[in-house]
Amino acid sequence: MSIEKKFFITKEYIPGRVIAHLHGDLDLSVTPKFRADLEPYINQSETMLELSFTNLTYIDSTGIGVIILILKQRTAIGGVFKITNVPKKIMKLFDITGISQHLDIENSMAKLERKEDVV
Repeated sequence: MSIEKKFFITKEYIPGRVIAHLHGDLDLSVTPKFRADLEPYINQSETMLELSFTNLTYIDSTGIGVIILILKQRTAIGGVFKITNVPKKIMKLFDITGISQHLDIENSMAKLERKEDVV
């Protein structure tokens, strides 16, 4: 039995860039809030939108669906959309579902975890 971790977002503003740090479990119960929190930035083509998954502990299909929707909207307007620091178990899910090949993922976290697995 797992204990659900409360989802929240902290935002970091750098000129021309917004980094949304995701924390906790991204599931059906919080995807409307997740999308609403990012809505102001999704259609700003001049601002890079980055999602940091460093503290994301879980994502379900509804969370993945919102990420795909964001990707489509950002692509349509020519905006840069990047995901960083994806934990190994979430990266594995992205690989299995095939969406990792469509996302711009900067993944130093998974690389570190893979090195630990090898050692």
